Amino acid sequence: MLKKRLIFTILLQNKKIVLSRNFKLQSVGYIDWVIENFNIDSLFNSIDELVILNMNRSDDDFSIFCQQVANFSKNCFMPISAGGGITSESHATEILNSGADKIVVNSILFENPQLVKALVRKYGSQCIVASIDYKIINNERKVFTKNGTLNTELDLIKVVEGILTLGVGEIYLTSIDKDGTGLGYDIEGIEKVVNMSTIPVIASGGIGKIEQFSEGIIATNVDGVSTANLFNFVGDALFDAREHLIEKGIDIAIWKKIHNSNSNA
Repeated sequence: MLKKRLIFTILLQNKKIVLSRNFKLQSVGYIDWVIENFNIDSLFNSIDELVILNMNRSDDDFSIFCQQVANFSKNCFMPISAGGGITSESHATEILNSGADKIVVNSILFENPQLVKALVRKYGSQCIVASIDYKIINNERKVFTKNGTLNTELDLIKVVEGILTLGVGEIYLTSIDKDGTGLGYDIEGIEKVVNMSTIPVIASGGIGKIEQFSEGIIATNVDGVSTANLFNFVGDALFDAREHLIEKGIDIAIWKKIHNSNSNA
């Protein structure tokens, strides 16, 4: 059985790091300023994987995003999954050449599934992560695309069933309702997806405190837990989260704490 993973997600827009609440974005600051003032390197030393998502949508901005991925990859020795705005095979190649280990795809899952299959054939299923965003509408979980602005009116479980046929390697699942609220994961939705999925599932959206990571894993048996909550989890907080998961008996890699003397946080 694979070990559980503790993951941090960084959202980038216009050379800035942004935070999201219900998929509404708020700027934290320019990347270099955030790295200098919030000790991002220490955060990198506490996680199993980094996810970097592009909030821009123009081709010009995409090249800038890939350069930013390359800059992060110099200091992060954990696997990096990156994506957002991928519409072609050349986009995928550019992200991988920038230092990413996996490609995150979202809208093309619905708009161009044949491209997703082509990426799986070229790079392997382990390299392709399907990002699924959903929201509860009239007590039903409906999948959204276009940064949460377009309701596909498709049921979450039906979407997952279809995506599994594309050959992707894992699912990155985000509740729009829970995103940025700190109220914890959508346990019911995650559990439904995990129970029917034949590939690993990463839960995202809702983490505000350490205990919610273990609550999510214990309740759903999800493979990975992610947060993008920069202010709550910079410094040693994610290392403390890892220690908490170990204390709860969760099978996660055990690391020694790395002291960063350059911390400004």
